[in-house]
Amino acid sequence: MSMFDRAAAHIARLVGHPFSFALACLAVLVWAALGPLAGYSDTWQLVINTSTTIVTFLMVFLIQNTQNRDNHALHLKIDELLRAVDSADTRLVDLEERSETELRKLHDHYRALANGSGRDEKEPHRGKGQAQGARAGERPKDERRDERRDERRDERPNGRRGQRRNQAPRRSVPEPKA
Repeated sequence: MSMFDRAAAHIARLVGHPFSFALACLAVLVWAALGPLAGYSDTWQLVINTSTTIVTFLMVFLIQNTQNRDNHALHLKIDELLRAVDSADTRLVDLEERSETELRKLHDHYRALANGSGRDEKEPHRGKGQAQGARAGERPKDERRDERRDERRDERPNGRRGQRRNQAPRRSVPEPKA
């Protein structure tokens, strides 16, 4: 992470804290209290206008940087989940790169599926008791895929990915020898 990214993340965390909000409120109260002493002059008004404008201008860029990075990380995590789940529609992996028209078509497709009026395009068309493209006497492709997936699950401890219950997480880096 670059120095700017680290600074932006740190400042965004600090500014998002309730103490920062209280400090900003206190600054406004102090400014308002100084109004009678300054005679409500143009300079007095210019101080708050200029300071809030500068802070707002800089914070927009810092917060946008933090949001972009968080959004990108979230997309990567969701993409990995889509790739890891066998039955997931992997057409959804790069949605952020799609045009508005393509997004609208996918939205309509999934809305139709949710309403029960559509059919998932990934499912093969069934015809005359067997999957399209299956030879006579062969099981449909979906059944074979589901069977392989079930076999992989059976090989996993407790039918889950990763470690067994009550087992320490696997380390990718070997521990140093004592």
